[in-house]
Amino acid sequence: MRVFVAGGSGVLGRRLVPQLVARGHQVTATTTSADRVRSLEQLGAEGVVMDGLDAASVGEAVAAARPDVIVHQMTAISVAHAGKADMKHMDRWFATTNRLRTEGTDHLLAAAEAAGVSHVVAQSYGAWNGIRSGGWVKSEDDPLDPMTGTPAQPGMAAIGHVEDAVVKAGGAALRYGWLYGPGAMSDLVEPVRKRQFPVVGGGAGHCSWVHLDDAARATVLAVEQQAQGVFNIVDDEPAPAGDWLPYLAECARAKRPMRVPTWLARPLAGQVAVLMMTEGRAFSNAKAKVALGWTLRYPSWRRGFKEELA
Repeated sequence: MRVFVAGGSGVLGRRLVPQLVARGHQVTATTTSADRVRSLEQLGAEGVVMDGLDAASVGEAVAAARPDVIVHQMTAISVAHAGKADMKHMDRWFATTNRLRTEGTDHLLAAAEAAGVSHVVAQSYGAWNGIRSGGWVKSEDDPLDPMTGTPAQPGMAAIGHVEDAVVKAGGAALRYGWLYGPGAMSDLVEPVRKRQFPVVGGGAGHCSWVHLDDAARATVLAVEQQAQGVFNIVDDEPAPAGDWLPYLAECARAKRPMRVPTWLARPLAGQVAVLMMTEGRAFSNAKAKVALGWTLRYPSWRRGFKEELA
C-alpha cells in the first residue's frame, strides 16, 4: 500500500517507517524541517516537509502522495519543539501537541476525504491516564480520565478529539503506553540518575509501558488490517510506580529513587505528577493481541529496560 506517515521523523515514526518499508509498503513520511528529509529517505521513505497546523500544507502533501492510508503520528513534545519536560505545567508543555491532535487531526481527515483516502490510523495515549475509579487496569471500554481541573485537562481533551474524530471516520486510534526505546531513553533516565524522579507517597499509581518497536509493529498491523476502533497498545505488565521506578534506576545504574510524601511532591512536581504516581490507572492489551494478532518482542518493561540500558 501507499502509506502516508504524518510525523515520520518523530521518535515513533523513525521506528515505524522502516517496518512499513520492510513489509513492502511505499511510504511518504513528513517532517517539519527540511534538514530531516534526508534522514527519512535513508529509512526508505519519500521525505516531505509539511506543517501539520496549516490546512493547505497538509492538503497539498496528502494529494501529492496519493496514499491508501494515513498514519497520524504528529506531536511536538521533544526538547527541540517544547523544551524540557514539565509535568507541572503540562498545558504549556503540550500546547502545540494539543493543537496537532485537534486542528492537525481535522486537517488530515479533511485531506483524506478530499483525496479519497478511506483509512486513517492515529496516535492516542494510554499509560497512566485511565479513569481513576475501580480497578488499576482498564480496557478500551473504560473512559480515559479527563483530568478535570489539572494542567493535563487540555491534553486529555485533545486525545479525546483524536479518538472521537478518527473512529467516527472509520479509522483506528492506538492508545500507546509510555514509550521507551531508542531515542526515548535519555529524557526518561536523566532525571532518575540525578535523583529528580522520586517515588511519591506509596507509589501505588499504575502505568503501562510499550517499547517503540512493539508500538510500531502494532501500528503496521492496524494499517494492513484496516483496523477500526480504539486499541490499547501496551505491554503485558501494568505496574505500580513503586515497582517500575526503582527497577529503572537499577538498570540505569543509578541510586535508588527517593521517596517523598504527597504533600511535599505536590508543590514541587505538580498535581499531575502526584496523581500519576499515586492514583494512575494502567491498561490491558488483550483486545489488541486478539484482534490484531499482535505479539510483543518485549512483553514486559523489565526485559525492555534491562536491554535498552545494558
